[in-house]
Amino acid sequence: MSDEVKNRFFSRMWVRMKDSEEQVEHRKRNLSGLSGRVIELGAGDGRNFALYPPEVTEVVAVEPEPYLREHAETAAREAPLAVTVMTGVADRLPAEDASFDAGVASLVLCTVPDQASALAELKRVIKPGGELHFLEHVHSNNPRQARIENMLDHVWPHIAGGCHPNRETQAAIEGAGFELQELDHFGFSPSFPVPKIAHILGVARRPA
Repeated sequence: MSDEVKNRFFSRMWVRMKDSEEQVEHRKRNLSGLSGRVIELGAGDGRNFALYPPEVTEVVAVEPEPYLREHAETAAREAPLAVTVMTGVADRLPAEDASFDAGVASLVLCTVPDQASALAELKRVIKPGGELHFLEHVHSNNPRQARIENMLDHVWPHIAGGCHPNRETQAAIEGAGFELQELDHFGFSPSFPVPKIAHILGVARRPA
């Protein structure tokens, strides 16, 4: 089985899509409070690397898409902390059990083929008592918007690198055995023509 996922169209589109100031602030909030050794799932082009707090001693960044990984390697060389970029997929993380103080998921649990498998792997590699920091867009609580997201789910993943607009990510995190410590719900539009989309940002703990 390959540890690479090639998506020529989406990867190039993503690199060209720069974060707004608001999005950068959301990313900073997600990384706030981290320390020690951290694994980042689906690091993309590495735009989180410059935002990690100084208490983080090392980041192992896992990215399956080769074009994004190439950009992540460039960002890693410029980062103010030690970052190792690795090839890997969400359901087979290249890491030993309980080898990280924390894990990070930023706008990636919408794209993994199986959330339960990805979260089980994160739980496996995070130390007991360690944290998962997450920033994800989720299925809307508004019935009309939720119906639109359900309809888009037949098409959008084929355009947007496997992104599903209607995932119940909070439930998946709790279902994987993580204990929610902090949780914020908010609406955010990643670009001007797109209406506000439901997001969650929070911290979950692997039980000791």
